[in-house]
Amino acid sequence: MSKETKYTEDNIRSLDWKEHIRMRPGMYIGKLGDGSSADDGIYILLKEVLDNSIDEYVMGAGKTIEIAIQGDKVTVRDYGRGIPLGKVVDVVSKMNTGGKYDSRAFKKSVGLNGVGTKAVNALSKFFKVESTRDGKSASAEFEKGNLTNQDGQEETSRRRGTKVSFVPDETIFKHFKYRSEYVAKMLKNYVYLNPGLTILFNGEKYFSENGLKDLLSDNINDADRLYDIIHLKGDDIEVAITHSKTQYSEEYHSFVNGQHTTQGGTHLAAFREAIVKTIREYYGKNYEASDIRKSIVSAISIKVMEPVFESQTKTKLGSTDMGGDLPTVRTYINDFVKTKLDNFLHKNPTTTESLQRKILQAERERKDLSGIRKLARERAKKASLHNKKLRDCRVHLTDSKKDRNLESTLFITEGDSASGSITKSRDVNTQAVFSLRGKPLNCYNMSKKIVYENEEFNLLQAALNIEESLEDLRYNNIVIATDADVDGMHIRLLLITFFLQFFPEVIKEGHLYILQTPLFRVRNKKETIYCYSEQERRDAIQKLSGKPEITRFKGLGEISPDEFVHFIGEDIRLDPVMLDKDKSIEELLSFYMGKNTPQRQEFIIDNLKVELDTIEEEL
Repeated sequence: MSKETKYTEDNIRSLDWKEHIRMRPGMYIGKLGDGSSADDGIYILLKEVLDNSIDEYVMGAGKTIEIAIQGDKVTVRDYGRGIPLGKVVDVVSKMNTGGKYDSRAFKKSVGLNGVGTKAVNALSKFFKVESTRDGKSASAEFEKGNLTNQDGQEETSRRRGTKVSFVPDETIFKHFKYRSEYVAKMLKNYVYLNPGLTILFNGEKYFSENGLKDLLSDNINDADRLYDIIHLKGDDIEVAITHSKTQYSEEYHSFVNGQHTTQGGTHLAAFREAIVKTIREYYGKNYEASDIRKSIVSAISIKVMEPVFESQTKTKLGSTDMGGDLPTVRTYINDFVKTKLDNFLHKNPTTTESLQRKILQAERERKDLSGIRKLARERAKKASLHNKKLRDCRVHLTDSKKDRNLESTLFITEGDSASGSITKSRDVNTQAVFSLRGKPLNCYNMSKKIVYENEEFNLLQAALNIEESLEDLRYNNIVIATDADVDGMHIRLLLITFFLQFFPEVIKEGHLYILQTPLFRVRNKKETIYCYSEQERRDAIQKLSGKPEITRFKGLGEISPDEFVHFIGEDIRLDPVMLDKDKSIEELLSFYMGKNTPQRQEFIIDNLKVELDTIEEEL
């Protein structure tokens, strides 16, 4: 019989604010990560500080925000009103303390619960806040939330505003690195939502005159737009709508009070519904919702009094009311879209003709595919039941109304041996494995029909749950895990082609990654070092000295599960797949996957020369 564990007063602990944040950081900033994903914790830290500066601009104070990221140090400087000098320490170190509880000062703020900067403070090994107002300044420095230095009020000639500097704690954010691409995307969203605001990031200027219209212009080029962007604005709402000529699925960018709600919420659901309802009524036809929204690329931003989000990271709106005397979110958005979009359609017959042709084309394609889709879904269901392709994780979502778990990951592997190693090593709670059989088809220039006819593509689409929209994506991270050889690289390219051709928003929204696995194992009797490059191998040999044993890994299947657990666990290394903003998807696919073999050969030879020159310099 097992011995009963004692439970007394000694078992009860009270944590102060910084201890609780450091012990349970996920409650405050979502997942941690190392910066390879746009929703990793280090970007949330930046966002929490930046949100306060944005709120100052919204309140009419300060038109410029300066951001600098040098190595691991982040600095944000605004020219707003400045924190009241006597409260500089309190607002960054006392929970439930802030100016946003007073609705007279912050009516439609991004953050309302006074947690953001406290979390940044607690999770940083260095944190400094400086405030300037009325010709005086005050500052305070912290280490992991503990006050280390405080300067009282002093006379100054500096412009008013707040400056926050911090260095994330590397014991919490291991091997972290800020990626400028993710920061730039975040800042672009801020200026789209705040026309007239200037943000300077390491000297580069971000500015928008046309709000969400600029967002869509930057995300879909002129040649791919079915019609000119529809841009509609109201007091607390702004929308932009167009349709793509080539994209298959729906793409949405949604925001609440300046916050990018990547998982949508009540406002996005209402917007999608309102578009369908308005277009049906305009044409007097009961078109299928999926036919109307197919290939849509759109954005919506609303402002809500005291919004309720479904997590501290504010990725999904839960509020059903706009606040004040306004109606529900659903009613407000439906009324706005019904009036404004209907008026626009009546005044722009060229757009309405193009849109109707697109809807009718989608209807024909849907009917042509209906039989194939039904068979494909049955095959996918049967394969899932027999667990032939997908080894799922426990947190996957069968109910699309729930939040997608930020840690949920699907590894796409080649062959049974590799998938077997990952399956045995993975965290069964959050990590799933999808096993490919052979090389996928090169689907460049093929129609969506091939997704249903090809077993591999059909089952992968079903596993991800992305047939109609990214909104119901079952895994936050999709990781291509192939061997570091020619065949493995080819499979990577074919899979990326699949996503670019049929589901580009998976890449646009930062869900697709390449798993880095070690090329070498260098070890002696005391220590083992895994190396991901030739340079790391040389460094490891030098560190271990003597004649260490060196193993070259040829494939994932030959790495034992006991070793593999290191590469997909806490120290996982992921390379995000990103799109070149200067090239269209069609240009990328045409060059890398088209029939221009001579040009590709020349490209490979030129880049190989550059790589060899780099290796020679290192040697």
